[in-house]
Amino acid sequence: MNETLKRTISGAVYIALLLTSILFSTESFILLFGLFLVITIYEFSNLVSLNKIFSILFGLLVYSSVILVSHYNKQTETFLNKTFNSALTLNVNIKQLDLVLLGITLVVSIKCIIFLFYDSVQSISTSSKYLYLLGYITLPFIFIVKISFGTNAYNPKIILGLFVLIWTNDTFAYLVGKSMGKHKLFERVSPKKTIEGFVGGIVFAAFAGFLISKFYIQPRPEFSSKSILIWTIIALIVSFFGTIGDLIESKFKRIAGVKDSGSIMPGHGGILDRLDSVIFVAPIIFLFYQILYYVS
Repeated sequence: MNETLKRTISGAVYIALLLTSILFSTESFILLFGLFLVITIYEFSNLVSLNKIFSILFGLLVYSSVILVSHYNKQTETFLNKTFNSALTLNVNIKQLDLVLLGITLVVSIKCIIFLFYDSVQSISTSSKYLYLLGYITLPFIFIVKISFGTNAYNPKIILGLFVLIWTNDTFAYLVGKSMGKHKLFERVSPKKTIEGFVGGIVFAAFAGFLISKFYIQPRPEFSSKSILIWTIIALIVSFFGTIGDLIESKFKRIAGVKDSGSIMPGHGGILDRLDSVIFVAPIIFLFYQILYYVS
């Protein structure tokens, strides 16, 4: 089987799995991204030489605990009380929990950006590896789930819209860069990325944001202009920070001396290679939603 066919089939399976889980139910979406988290932690642990079993157990514990407390509080409380014959009450301030987790993630994101731009950083300390595991890998998966709930209930349109924007940015950044690219964006980390491709990705993602708002989200007429503005801003955030997320993962791979984070998807590499943009973007989008909530 030639490489193009392998790439096409594995890409189609990935997209079908993603769309099915998102659209089928909240639980299927959460479970799939829990599985993606396990694979991503495994791949990241390979890149930075971390203990895989401990890292996976740690990541799953954080992911499942926060999701259960945040979105299945009563069910979790009932289950624990029946199992241990207790009278436990899970009184957790979810807003404060979200802010703490967001704060940790943003601090680690800044550390990731410093790691990207400083050439002198060619090795990673053990403490930094575990910090990246928490704030660069695990917590962003939690924010992917939280984004999909919007301000109230699970809304698959939000997370689907986010993935469409990322795919649009990646596709047109590649196409524009390949056809018109002359100026390198960040050659020492990702030699193929160009400034022209970066700008092309932003333009087409912004247009996709407009289309998503107008024809997919379909807000009430009185909210139409506001929705278009919001999704255009989301598109700009996705393009800019998604590219940074892609470059950060490239830096990890460059230090590890590998081309891909894994080989689970023939022709595409690993799950981290597919989700490097979204895991870096998700906390920023969540922050944007929080700002919108407080100013509206």
